[in-house]
Amino acid sequence: MNRLSSAQPSDTLALDRAGEWAKGHPWLQRLLVAITSVSVSTKIMGMVLGLTICLGLAVTLQVRNVMVRTLLAELDHRGFAVASDLSGRAAVLMGRGDSEGLGILLADTMQHHPDTRYAFVLDNQDRALFSAFRDANGVVESGEPVPTEIIAANRIVSPTEPSHVHYYNAEGQIHDFAVPIRDGELGTIRLGLAETRVWEMIADVTEQLLLTTLIVAGVGILAAMLLTWLITRPILDLVTTTERLRQGDLSVRAPHWNDDEIGALSDAFNQMVAELEASQKSIIEKENARTHLLSRLISAQEEERKRIARELHDGVGQALTSILVHIKVLAQQQDPAAQARMAELHQLVDATLTDVRMLSRELRPSSLDDLGLAAALERYVAEFAVRFPHLEVDLHCKLTRRLPPNLATSLYRLIQEAMTNSARHSDATSLSVVVSQRDGYVHTIIEDNGGGFDVESALRAGSSVGLHSMTERSELLNGRLEIESSSDGTTVYVEIPIADAEAAPLESDLSLLETYD
Repeated sequence: MNRLSSAQPSDTLALDRAGEWAKGHPWLQRLLVAITSVSVSTKIMGMVLGLTICLGLAVTLQVRNVMVRTLLAELDHRGFAVASDLSGRAAVLMGRGDSEGLGILLADTMQHHPDTRYAFVLDNQDRALFSAFRDANGVVESGEPVPTEIIAANRIVSPTEPSHVHYYNAEGQIHDFAVPIRDGELGTIRLGLAETRVWEMIADVTEQLLLTTLIVAGVGILAAMLLTWLITRPILDLVTTTERLRQGDLSVRAPHWNDDEIGALSDAFNQMVAELEASQKSIIEKENARTHLLSRLISAQEEERKRIARELHDGVGQALTSILVHIKVLAQQQDPAAQARMAELHQLVDATLTDVRMLSRELRPSSLDDLGLAAALERYVAEFAVRFPHLEVDLHCKLTRRLPPNLATSLYRLIQEAMTNSARHSDATSLSVVVSQRDGYVHTIIEDNGGGFDVESALRAGSSVGLHSMTERSELLNGRLEIESSSDGTTVYVEIPIADAEAAPLESDLSLLETYD
């Protein structure tokens, strides 16, 4: 373990140096990219095919070189042996004066040794006494004249020592052997052997080796394909499983094919997915509980607002109205000075009553419950224009049907929060609110021409309770809220699906607006 640990930094350093060296050679970088970008199956088959071909070529070259050396040496050895045998037998025939027998000996020798191209006997004055040549068709002919260039190609230096030379002619390289007959007393035997058959044998063996290499390469490719399939099958299954996991299917599991490293990876992956599934279930349960609690809190908040608004309207509002009536009665019975004080008190109580009624409507506008969202928004925009006279508000509400109460309340609060934020923080002079209904959704756009703000920073900081409240309300109704802001202004886009409950037509609601107090 220590040796392995100590070797890792040097290996990393070597890889880093190799990477730095590759950066200075763009062609090498392109080659590395091309090699590493191919599939695993292509890499394995390429390695197997490359190794098989390289090994086959190396073996073929090695065998060819050995065969060349061995067969050429054997050719030389055989040439000396045949020439020496001819020299001994020719001495006997020449001693008996058997010229015909000597010619037959030369012809028979060439017939039994197909590598020979010529054989002849020279006297001590280099004159050809007997000769036999093989023509281009392989036929042995005796008594042919010996060319002077062949005679001159190999001359014996010592009468008692044989001589061996190589020279080239139209057929190729010729091995010429000269052996003295009876120590040179009777002349010299000359024998010529060609390398043609040797090279034909070498070519045949080389061809067989190359063919064997191709067959082995084909078998290697089949084996590589099988190996690739065995290796990549679990990997591809793991990729497919990962893709399904990316799409949100936590029930998927990677199959366990073999008890190897990939099998261990599959097991670890399945364990991770199981833990993710358990974690997601826990998160969903907590999120459902949080959503349910938040929904109940918002409902309770709205109910409490409704109760307080009703108490302000019915209790405090009626009490203030009663006080105004009594002040008016008392003012008619007092002297002029008391009447002036009663008038001031009347104005103060009247202003308080107005504030109480406005506070009651802000807590829970009764028009939202009685007349619907469109009427409530028109009433709110009118009051908003009084509170913020510097901001021009343009409202367009195109609802074909009355919305469910929870949806109407959430949209009202969203629009109220967006308009309030725009009036207080954006320095805008114009504000547009558009509410429309189509394709089963309610679309709302609130847009101003203010200075804008950094939406991401505001959401990350968590300092804007209003933004988080708007997000929570839209998510509780499975809606979508987007905020875009720049130096040219801010746009809030809200899209919420409409509940399945049927609602009464909006026209009937608008008719009630005329009698609303």
